[in-house]
Amino acid sequence: MLMGFGIGAGLLSGMFGLGGGIIIVPGLMFALKMDQRRAHGTSLAGVLPISMASIMTYWAHDHINWTVTIWLAIGSIVGALVGARLLTVLPKRVLTMLFVAVLAIAGIRMFFEIDTTGVTVIDAGSAVALVVIGFFVGALAGMLGIGGGLITVPIMIIIFHVPPAVAKGTALAVVIPTALSGTLQNLSNKNTDLTAAFLVSVTGIFAAVIGGWIASMMSAALSNFLFAVLLVVIAARMLLQLRKTGSTPIAEDAT
Repeated sequence: MLMGFGIGAGLLSGMFGLGGGIIIVPGLMFALKMDQRRAHGTSLAGVLPISMASIMTYWAHDHINWTVTIWLAIGSIVGALVGARLLTVLPKRVLTMLFVAVLAIAGIRMFFEIDTTGVTVIDAGSAVALVVIGFFVGALAGMLGIGGGLITVPIMIIIFHVPPAVAKGTALAVVIPTALSGTLQNLSNKNTDLTAAFLVSVTGIFAAVIGGWIASMMSAALSNFLFAVLLVVIAARMLLQLRKTGSTPIAEDAT
C-alpha cells in the first residue's frame, strides 16, 4: 500500500512539480495510523528523493529557470521561518480559507488561455517581486504545512508567463533545499519512520521520472488545464474538510 502512495506522489511530483505530500501524509495516517507530526516528517523524507528524481528529468529537458529559483528560494526560506513562528499566533482557520480562495482563483484563471512565451531576463523589479512572492509562499507553507508548489507554479505561469514545464521544474528546484533541511531536522528530532519513507520513495522515484517525461510531452494548454483541475479539486477538498471538522483540514507536507 505504501508503494502505491509512492506511485501517486511520484506522478504528482513529475507531472505538476509538487512534492507529493498531499498523497503521502493522509496515506501514512490512514495505512499506518501515524500521528500527523510523524507522518509529516516521514513524508518529507520520502519526498526528498522523489523530488530529486523529478528535477533530474526537468533539468535534462532544460525546464528549470535557475535565476527565478534563486530569488524565490531566498524569499521562501525566510518566509518559512517567519511562518513557523506565526503559526501559534494567527488563526489557522482563516489562513486556510484564504489559501483555498487563492487556489480556487488561480485554478479558474488557468482554465483560460495564458501567454506563456516565457521571461528570459529578470530585472531588479522582477527579482524583488520574486523574493516577496517566495516570502509569502514560504510563510504559508510554514503556517499551514501546504505545498508551496501549489502557489508558485500558477504564479509563475499567470504573472511571469513562464512556460508550464519550466514553472514546474523551477518549483521543484525550490522544494529540494527546503525538503533537505526539514528532513535533517526531523531526523534529529527522531520524528521520521525511515522504513516507511524508503518504501514510499522506491516506487515514487520511478513514477516521478515517468511523470516528468509526460509533462515534457504535454502542450502548454493541456498542462495548464490539468493543473487548473488539480488546484480546484484540492481547494474543494480542503473546504469540505474544513466544514466537516470545524477546524483546519489535514495539512499536507510542506513540499
